[in-house]
Amino acid sequence: MTEYLSTGTLPEEYRQLALTVRDFAQQVVAPVAAKHDAEQSFPYEVVAGMGEMGLFGLPFPEEYGGMGGDYFALCLALEELGKVDQSVAITLEAGVSLGAMPLYRFGTDEQKKEWLPQLTSGQGLGAFGLTEPDAGSDAGGTRTTAVLDGDEWVINGSKQFITNSGTDITRLITVTAVTGDNGGKKEISTILVPAGTPGFVAEPAYSKVGWHASDTHPLSFTDVRVPAANLLGERGRGYANFLRILDEGRIAIAALGVGVAQGCVDECVGYAKERVAFGRPIGHNQAIAFKIARMEARAHTARTAYYDAAALMLAGKPFKKEASIAKMVSSEAAMDNARDATQIFGGNGYMNEYLVARHYRDSKILEVGEGTTEVQLMLIARGLGL
Repeated sequence: MTEYLSTGTLPEEYRQLALTVRDFAQQVVAPVAAKHDAEQSFPYEVVAGMGEMGLFGLPFPEEYGGMGGDYFALCLALEELGKVDQSVAITLEAGVSLGAMPLYRFGTDEQKKEWLPQLTSGQGLGAFGLTEPDAGSDAGGTRTTAVLDGDEWVINGSKQFITNSGTDITRLITVTAVTGDNGGKKEISTILVPAGTPGFVAEPAYSKVGWHASDTHPLSFTDVRVPAANLLGERGRGYANFLRILDEGRIAIAALGVGVAQGCVDECVGYAKERVAFGRPIGHNQAIAFKIARMEARAHTARTAYYDAAALMLAGKPFKKEASIAKMVSSEAAMDNARDATQIFGGNGYMNEYLVARHYRDSKILEVGEGTTEVQLMLIARGLGL
């Protein structure tokens, strides 16, 4: 189906999925988004609804409770959710691409059977514990350690900015840790740590600029013991496996960013038709109309970029460079469109009750999370052989 991944020729099953999620976003997510944002509360009822729809299981096989779809289906869902609430969209994105996908890609049959049905149903959330105070883009700076003691790993260290890590339905954290020395380089592996394991603590949630309804915590690990069988994937391959997960995740983040960019366009079109100044709708003014036209062009361009990256991924072709392009272009489109939308809305655009104000606060992190814009430029340059 990859040859049909263009903005105007989606196969019917993809189109119907997008329309179904669009209805859910408008009828279920949008009415409570401002409330959860103001209260900085996790939207458990919305997450449960997404679970019932099968959104957490979209790209996974039915044998693990999934929907038997693909990664592009997840992206379409994220785009629709991103239009109305970034916190809800990132909860789904992180739950699938960072929580469940590492298990599906690298887990043993036993690990998959034990954990994936909980995560694909949305009844439980997984998180990926990578970032540390001294190891963000430089993941090689990881200091968290895991020492094999008999048939158990003993983990000590800390993580920060970890999404979905402290909810009532969080089930496990996949932790990157130094497990040895390999020719003078750190041997980094990934280990599954179930929620509630003694010594593992999700510290108080952050006070954030945006994504107020998304769950984000620093984590601490003090002599945390888990079975040796909780090693995820081959020992010493944690860093390489993490890079693959991030490549895929960048396409998903790009889709979310496109949703934000398009959501800003949609809000501005409606507002420009209704808001009257000097005796006529402001959309009749060329300055406003042209600004919205540029916003639409950004959203369309970014969508084309993530469709292209997704098509390459589904076809089994290299997609690292294209994923970085899509992530960079879409995150910048989201931020630029949110800024322009706030300007078009004037004073109303600075009021939190308006969606464009939330998008303005929320969008900046899209240029930082899952690889900063600068990291994307580095990867694109490498892809060009520079």
